[in-house]
Parts: sequence; C-alpha cells; structure tokens
Amino acid sequence: MTVDEAIRRAVEEFPFEGYILPEIAKGAYLNIANIALRYLQPGSTILDFGSGPCDKTAVLQFLGFHCSAYDDLQDYWHQIEGNREKILSFAKKCGIDFKQADAGMMPFDKNSFDMVMLHDVLEHLHDSPRDLLNDLLELAKPNGLLFVTVPNAVNIKRRIDVLFGKTNMPRFQGYYWYPGTWRGHIREYVRNDLVELSEYLNLEVLELRGCDHMLDKLHSSLRPVYLLLTSIFREWKDSWLLVARKRGGWSAKKTLPQNELFRILGKMTAYDYAK
Repeated sequence: MTVDEAIRRAVEEFPFEGYILPEIAKGAYLNIANIALRYLQPGSTILDFGSGPCDKTAVLQFLGFHCSAYDDLQDYWHQIEGNREKILSFAKKCGIDFKQADAGMMPFDKNSFDMVMLHDVLEHLHDSPRDLLNDLLELAKPNGLLFVTVPNAVNIKRRIDVLFGKTNMPRFQGYYWYPGTWRGHIREYVRNDLVELSEYLNLEVLELRGCDHMLDKLHSSLRPVYLLLTSIFREWKDSWLLVARKRGGWSAKKTLPQNELFRILGKMTAYDYAK
C-alpha cells in the first residue's frame, strides 16, 4: 500500500467526518508516514504515545507497521457521549493495540519498540518531559528511535502576531472558557530546545528540521507566500520534526549532581542556590 492509499483509507474509515483536513493529510500525515518508511522496515513496532483518536497511528498501521497507541482520552471532545467508543472501535478495526492511560505504569515491556513517537504532545505537558521521555525510551529497543513533532514557538505567524501586539500564546478566549483542567499548549519549542533535549536524553540526532503541519490555520491565499518564505527561512516553519536514536549503552538519566543543578537554576534567578 502506498502512503497516499494509506492516508486515503484512514480518512475513509475515520469515524469523525471533517477531522482530517486535506491540508493536514498533505502535511503531518505525509511527513509522519515518510519518516517511518525512511528509518524502519515494514513490520517494525511503533508506539504512538498521546495518540488521541489514532488517526496518525492508523496510517502507519495500514503501511504495514505493528502499532500500539496510548492516550488518556480526556480531551473535552473525547468525553462527548459516544466519541470514546468510536475511537476505541476505530483503533480495533485498524488492528492497533490501543491502551487507555490511567494512573498506573504503562502496560508495555521494556525494549519492545523500534520507534516511540509523540506528535503534538510535549507542548501540552505541565511538567518537565524528562521523566516521561526517559521512561518511554526504556520501552524502545537498543538503537531504537524517538520521533517527535512539536509546534514552533517562533514560527512566522507567531513573529507577526507579536510584532502587531498580539499574543503568541493560545487564544485567551479558549483558555478562559476551557471546561476543567487546561489541556492546551503550555510550552512550545524552538530548534535549540530539541538539540538540548536530545543531548540530555543521550540521543544521536538523525534529523531535525522545520515542517508544515498546520497549513489549515492559514487562509488558502496566504499558503503560497508562507511556503515560499519558509523554504528560505526554515526556522519560520510552523512545526519542528525530530528523529533521534538511542546511543549504544544508553541508560536513563533523570537527575543531576546538586552542584550542577544549582548552576543551572542559578541562571534562572539572582538567588544563589548554593548558599
């Protein structure tokens, strides 16, 4: 099955009409599928952490990968009557091993996945991604891959918004009226964040580049201009894409020596933590 055929099948079988927009299919779904095919052989195992309704997971499953998905399904729209059942039914129909998150340990064996991926997940975390990513990398095989996509905190739209006095944060009205605990963006990323993230996690960066995953946010008349500008200034793209590999002898590192931690924290404030 080709990538286009896999995307088309996912669109046809997905239970929420209008969720998968053509612009997203040409961007995020195509990018994710091509990355998987570039670095993995069909039949490889993939964990999609924070999979949501398994739309992206389904594309990879249809391409011949063995996909597992993990999500708490606690977004507001997930909890509308009948929606969670539709998601679970869709995942089962596609052959995806879906596990719903709870407060316990992740129900997967260590060293069991060729790739662990998180798409539009890290920017929603209220705490450091340190423990989560180390735990997920323990599930990846030796030399296994981490595949991450995140919004670009300094994309061209953000730059223009700030220039005209608008916020570069999520829209206030959505934040103000959101029911329950805020599930929107907490901290978006720039390129150097992902460089440092890979260093802290002891990963070899294979690919780090800007990509187009949010073309649907732009009016169709502006897309050619955006694509032209960002083909020249790649750091203005709307999102970042990172593929990194576990180094030989990899082990989780979740803490720092106290003096090194104080040195880092001291850069954030005038207070001398070492006193």
